[in-house]
Amino acid sequence: MELGLHIADFTWPGGGAELAPRLVNLAQTAEHVGFERITVMDHLWQIGVIGPEEHEMLEAYTTLGFLAASTTRVKLHTLVTGVVYREPGLLAKAVTTLDILSGGRAGLGIGAAWNADESAGLGLPFPPTAERFERLEEALQICLQMWSDSEAAYTGKHYRLARTLSSPQSATRPKIMIGGTGERKTLRLVAKYADQCNVFAGPEAAHKLEVLRQHCDREGRDYDAIEKTATGHYDPTESTGAMLDQFRALHDIGITVVYLMVRGPDPVASVEHIGATLIPELSQW
Repeated sequence: MELGLHIADFTWPGGGAELAPRLVNLAQTAEHVGFERITVMDHLWQIGVIGPEEHEMLEAYTTLGFLAASTTRVKLHTLVTGVVYREPGLLAKAVTTLDILSGGRAGLGIGAAWNADESAGLGLPFPPTAERFERLEEALQICLQMWSDSEAAYTGKHYRLARTLSSPQSATRPKIMIGGTGERKTLRLVAKYADQCNVFAGPEAAHKLEVLRQHCDREGRDYDAIEKTATGHYDPTESTGAMLDQFRALHDIGITVVYLMVRGPDPVASVEHIGATLIPELSQW
């Protein structure tokens, strides 16, 4: 089992002036101790489950480019991009650029978006739920076309591209993760388009994966070809044994990657502790 570091809290000592060196230190420490992936949210304001909207938040793709230049091995992607935040042609180009400049380490994490307040505050489009899912499916189709040999036009209900040219191309197509656990729409799109899915590390995870399996059967997709990942929280007060038991339960239902959110004023110390206690055990599974 692999661990990814999910960086969602940038409220650290020193404020904005210290963000860059602290972020480099955190990313390089995570890479050194054995984390295999680093992800960031695609938000422009902080989200309520983590802190007030006014807390520090960095734009995702600028941050991933900075992390690509600061690391050498870890895979990089958002967890996850809101489809309405960028036009799909621009999004595909951004991910391709990140992949090329990072040496093939970029992926595309994408979802239907949910933060209406953030969108209204900054003037971003936020159509109704049904339309956002229509746009998500079209964006997936556009990205896959732009990462293929085709430069043909694309005409959908919401997006129209006259020429899907993307040059240079990545050596290998970036992996696609669709975030979210909606059983009727999101998991159907995972079965149809995605290389990876992401569920919350909780009691519902097994059920969500069973729903995904059913969608794969209907779509004629090999369920085992989709990488199953989960998002969880690191609790420094919890014993190593208890955390390993949680990971074992996830591993037993097919989860192979867990993205841990590490919060607090000294995330580097937590990352070092994870590297010394959890990663050596998980790497043997």
